[in-house]
Amino acid sequence: MSYLMKGFKCHSPVMCKVAGSLLKAHTLKNMLGISEQQFKISRASSQLSSEKANSYHYIIVGAGSAGCVLANRLTEDPQSTVLLLEAGPKDTLLGSKRLMWKIHMPAALTYNLCDEKYNWYYHTTAQRRMDNRVMYWPRGRVWGGSSSLNAMVYIRGHAEDYNRWSREGARGWDYEHCLPYFKKAQTHELGPDQYRGGNGPLHVSRGKTNHPLHQAFLEAAQQAGYPFTDDMNGYQQEGFGWMDMTIHQGQRWSTASAYLRPAISRPNFSVAEKTLVTKILFQGTKCIGVEYVKNGQRKKVFANKEVILSGGAINSPQLLMLSGIGNADDLKKLGIPVVCHLPGVGQNLQDHLEVYVQQKCTKPITLYSAQKPLNMVRIGLEWLWKFTGEGATAHLESGGFIRSEPGVLHPDIQFHFLPSQVIDHGRVASTMEAYQVHVGPMRSTSVGWLKLKSSDPNDHPIIEPNYLSTERDIWEFRQCVKLTREIFAQKAFEKFRGPEIQPGNHVQSDKEIDAFIRQKADSAYHPSCTCKMGQPSDSTAVVDPQTKVIGVENLRVVDASIMPSVVTGNLNAPTIMIAEKTADIIKGLPSLQEKNVPVYKPKTLETQR
Repeated sequence: MSYLMKGFKCHSPVMCKVAGSLLKAHTLKNMLGISEQQFKISRASSQLSSEKANSYHYIIVGAGSAGCVLANRLTEDPQSTVLLLEAGPKDTLLGSKRLMWKIHMPAALTYNLCDEKYNWYYHTTAQRRMDNRVMYWPRGRVWGGSSSLNAMVYIRGHAEDYNRWSREGARGWDYEHCLPYFKKAQTHELGPDQYRGGNGPLHVSRGKTNHPLHQAFLEAAQQAGYPFTDDMNGYQQEGFGWMDMTIHQGQRWSTASAYLRPAISRPNFSVAEKTLVTKILFQGTKCIGVEYVKNGQRKKVFANKEVILSGGAINSPQLLMLSGIGNADDLKKLGIPVVCHLPGVGQNLQDHLEVYVQQKCTKPITLYSAQKPLNMVRIGLEWLWKFTGEGATAHLESGGFIRSEPGVLHPDIQFHFLPSQVIDHGRVASTMEAYQVHVGPMRSTSVGWLKLKSSDPNDHPIIEPNYLSTERDIWEFRQCVKLTREIFAQKAFEKFRGPEIQPGNHVQSDKEIDAFIRQKADSAYHPSCTCKMGQPSDSTAVVDPQTKVIGVENLRVVDASIMPSVVTGNLNAPTIMIAEKTADIIKGLPSLQEKNVPVYKPKTLETQR
């Protein structure tokens, strides 16, 4: 107001007072006229600036196999700010991998499969077709997610899995659009070729032990009439060969090592551990942020572009339902306000079930002696010193894929061979010199679901995999046992073969084999497909082929839950590929594509091998 007073001179004290009073009144009137409006603007502006200080372009929920990839790729653009929220702790202690050897020593993998510290420790409902057994489902709750707990087997699946996805509604996700992203992610120690990558963050290697039992297994498979394949992730999945593993320089190479740590110093990247996201926040159907609990305090954080769920096949649908996205009837029963009726959330649950066929070994060459206390100390010290020795491998170095019967177009049974015996997920110590194969069907027809137990985010959901609910699945498992026994009976195993431990020679008839499967089959830890990708016209789809949640704005799911159907093999490599491909989608880049890459087909489908 000072500029109004400059030309006004007061010659009389009375006049001065009157003029001053009139001016004040006039000023006050004008100020009052605008003050309410200004106050409203100021309050909104203050709220916005407070939210802006607590907002990011992207919020990613879950620092697992997909979340770490997305965090790295999205922060490559220095203009994009990213917050990554993880419910579990870091995968290092005082910045050291050695101090967290239970995660980073490949041979120590069973420790965390049996420990709640880095593990959600889920259990299914009692499975009525499996003698009412409650099945144990470990899932990673730590930086790297399940890639910090898994057996480090790198398997992509078959080309036809991705062509099938495209037919199932995930257009643009066929093999020619997925292969380039497998390659982009990977640096294979054998170098790049038409199928392998040579320049990606994810280091992939082959086993170094050259164990005589691995050699015997591969020889026996060929004696049984199956081909040798030099790359089951390349031209020919069908057959037996050496497995690729996410191990680099003797250490587990999780997505935390491959993607998260290289990005962590970027100024546009923030990451929080021990932070449980409890709810997605909406304005109408527009996603604006998330609510989370850290150190017992409930807080909110906002996203001005997108929230991306990468919690995995259990946590992502659980969080959607807790936030009002799911089957409206189920949500209303739990008193959860419905944001969007999307009945496919939590449905279409698929997993791989497997069984161990175990044989006693007549020579003291298995890993049995390595599990004795003094030897474990020796192996541990060597690994801690130079990341070498028996601690530097997960020992699942050979395996294979076959077709269960004539007429099957591509493999539907997988084998992992181990020169040791595993009992109850590794929670019980081995008792003898033995070797085993993990074997199971790849495309089971049994489909399950998961639902909320309550509206409490701390309650695990109800998990119903519905195992062995079809005759086809039961028949395939019989085949798994019969075909494994045939391989173990070959000449290559003669000098090692002792009595069969499991199922045991007393188990011979179909009825006996079926009973053995019900008693002993277990999850291979591959839950998937609970937020299925498909066309918006598909009432069972949860995300569209751009990975956006159907019916709402600014929300994606990117993890194994969006697979339309389970792939032929382990899920870590495909999950990383999904995240690599989605990062390009989010950035608005055209999809990479490699046309006419050759894929092996059997010469005839009239025979099983």
